[in-house]
Amino acid sequence: MLRSMITAANTMNQLQQQLDVISNNIANSNTTGFKRREASFGELLVQQFNNLPREQVNRLTPDGVRLGVGAKLAETNLVLKQGPIMQTGRSLDVALTKEGQFFRVLVQEDNGTRAIRYTRDGAFYLSPSANNPNELMLVTSDGHPVLNSNNEPIFIQDGFKNITISNTGTLTVTDPNGRVTQTVDLGITTILRPQLLQSVGENLFALPNLNALNVNEADVIVDMTGNLRQQIGMEQGALEQSNVELSTEVTDMMITQRSYQMNARSISISDQMLGLINGIRS
Repeated sequence: MLRSMITAANTMNQLQQQLDVISNNIANSNTTGFKRREASFGELLVQQFNNLPREQVNRLTPDGVRLGVGAKLAETNLVLKQGPIMQTGRSLDVALTKEGQFFRVLVQEDNGTRAIRYTRDGAFYLSPSANNPNELMLVTSDGHPVLNSNNEPIFIQDGFKNITISNTGTLTVTDPNGRVTQTVDLGITTILRPQLLQSVGENLFALPNLNALNVNEADVIVDMTGNLRQQIGMEQGALEQSNVELSTEVTDMMITQRSYQMNARSISISDQMLGLINGIRS
């Protein structure tokens, strides 16, 4: 009885983590550029009991009895499936139209250091520069500077008329006379191994310590520069919506809840059986 209770308790703990993943997906169903995560399970250790004679005939399964101790959440996979594109008509809204490509932004950590982060959220804004009142800096909705192809913040001179962004990520600024005053290439990175990305909040992703994982950076990310920029897919005046499908998430949540209830019920039944055994002994 104790074994069944331990097995059920182990599985319930892991199912709770799956519910957390599903809940996070549902909560971000309207978040621009959000990518859902999908939980996958693996079996915990199995104990083998060889309690049957090997000379038995007509046995189709392996000898003995294998008793497991529950399931565990093996990993949560990032799903990079393209989300639907919503037209906004706003010149600073940009949607990436190819899977695996991300904008690069600059984030200041709590310890004061700055680090590059990655996002699919292309809702950009212009913020006054702290160093030059005649300059505007291109930032995300959370105020993080958007980086160019050289990993530098993008500054635009005030007094411009139009900003256009090409399908390959080139930002062009024109003055009231229609003259081009500035061209900048947005910093775009293709992630080759998205499962290494770590969510750090604010719809941003970071890379882990690749040296500790003994992984080369070139095998994980590729900065789209030079001729590679022709492979960029981008649309101005639009935003990529979340790739979360509510019907799928609600269905997964119901299945997970039923599994949780079943394991909780098994604990209750095991407790009742232990009570019966104790009653017989007394």
